[in-house]
Amino acid sequence: MIPPRLIKRLLPRTLLGRTLLIVLVPLLVVQAVAFQIFYGVHLNLVSRRLSAAVVGEIATTVALIEQSPDAAARDWALRNAWDQFEMRMELQPRGPLPPWVRPGALSPRNSGFAVGLRDKLQLPYAIDWESDTQSVLVTIKLADANLRIEAPRKRLFAATLEVFMMWLIGSALLMFGLAALFVRNQVRSIRKLAEAAEAFGLGRDVGTIKPEGAAEVRRAAVAFNRMQERITRFLQQRTEMLAGVSHDLRTPLTRLRLALAMMPADEAVQRDVADMTGDVAEMERLIEAYLAFARGEGHEQAQLIDLAGLLGDVATAARRSGTDITLDAKNDLVIKLRQDAIRRAITNLVDNAARHGKHVAIAAARHDERTVHITIDDDGPGIPTDQREAVFKPFESQAEGGTGLGLAIARDIVRAHGGDITLTTSPLGGLQARIHLPV
Repeated sequence: MIPPRLIKRLLPRTLLGRTLLIVLVPLLVVQAVAFQIFYGVHLNLVSRRLSAAVVGEIATTVALIEQSPDAAARDWALRNAWDQFEMRMELQPRGPLPPWVRPGALSPRNSGFAVGLRDKLQLPYAIDWESDTQSVLVTIKLADANLRIEAPRKRLFAATLEVFMMWLIGSALLMFGLAALFVRNQVRSIRKLAEAAEAFGLGRDVGTIKPEGAAEVRRAAVAFNRMQERITRFLQQRTEMLAGVSHDLRTPLTRLRLALAMMPADEAVQRDVADMTGDVAEMERLIEAYLAFARGEGHEQAQLIDLAGLLGDVATAARRSGTDITLDAKNDLVIKLRQDAIRRAITNLVDNAARHGKHVAIAAARHDERTVHITIDDDGPGIPTDQREAVFKPFESQAEGGTGLGLAIARDIVRAHGGDITLTTSPLGGLQARIHLPV
């Protein structure tokens, strides 16, 4: 019994392959049954009748030769075999029979011919099925000579077998070709729908797709277009609302900042004013971080960017803020991304690394044909293994000067691109943030 796992591994993985297999297997079974019925019943019957006729003619000629010791009578029997039966016969000196030559695996055969000769003649004989392409050679040992016979193949084998085989193979190929053409058109519609869904999931504007293919595929395409429209409308409404909230929250904070600036220039009061000004600035920074997290950089469209150049800009900005940072990025990293969003994600990771370590190292390289890896290492204290996943939750980890949203925003952006962020132990001794981005 074939193991189920082996069957699954042998089955085609694509819908096109599996559908064609569903068409091909029943087609082959039907053709095999038809061939067996034809070959086992009709062809067998025709072969028996053909062989019986040829065997009867040979037996008649052998009887004439054995009953006519006169040379002239034997010559007449041999000529008669050619004139009446189209079989060339020749008397040869009596001797050992030649070896039997069986038909090849792909050669036609008529088992009834050999059986008929044995039953009718009751004489030693040998058959050569292969030496002559036009005839089957038969040698019969008579009392005083060997009779060599060239029996035409066309009289032993029905031509309907070749015609039937050509019909079987031709009809199978025609039906399979038509099925492949039809199924490929149906699968193309499903493939387009899958590609559009994947692109939309990566934040790319694919527009509406044209419903085509079978009715079920058309309904799926219409449902996808409606879903895409609803999600786009929701994101637009949310962004507009967030813009209004941002304006409404900044207005009172601006009034507070102005009020604090107009406070008396008393030394004791100024210390309190400085503290309150710092609180207002912190509130503005927190509001900006919260809105950035909720907004998710949803407006920006993906485009081809030079990832090495983007990482260079991030590293330059980090150096300006006093971070000791190194960069190692290949120059062939041109991929389709939302530039501002991915810049924000990498900047958040770099800021987090700089906050906990003295040295930060950025590296980027193409992992394979479909993936690019970006690593951000630091030499800080790191994060325990059992706590690494928790730091991606919003407000879960609020370190010194942080809001607890940097890693959450970074992962949200990277996952919107179809990738992910994982945390491992860095070769520098601290934490390594590894970004996986699809090409």
